[in-house]
Amino acid sequence: MHPQLDKNRFDTCEKLMDALEECHRQEFMKSVLGMCNFEKDELTKCLHYTRINDAAERIEKSKIRQKKFAEMRKRADEETYGKNNYLKKMIEKEAEKKLQEQQK
Repeated sequence: MHPQLDKNRFDTCEKLMDALEECHRQEFMKSVLGMCNFEKDELTKCLHYTRINDAAERIEKSKIRQKKFAEMRKRADEETYGKNNYLKKMIEKEAEKKLQEQQK
C-alpha cells in the first residue's frame, strides 16, 4: 500500500498516480485480479526514490546549518575567551590548582 498521495509533494510521480487511478477506474476486476500491479509497482518505485532524494536534500541542508552554527559558536567563544580559547584554558588551570589545594 502506498502512502497518502500528495501531488504537490510527489510532483515527479504525478503521471504514474494518474495512470494507477485510471487503471482502477476502468474496471473493478482489473484491480482485484492484479492487472494494475505494473502501474502500482512503478508508482511505488517513484515514491521511494522521491523520498530518498528529499531526505538527502534535507540532510545536506542540515549539515550546512550545523556547520554555520559551529562557526558562529567558535566566533563567539573566541570573542569571549580569545584566540584558541586561551583565556578559558587559563581559567580551567587555575580552577584545577584551587581544587588541588583544597584537597590537600
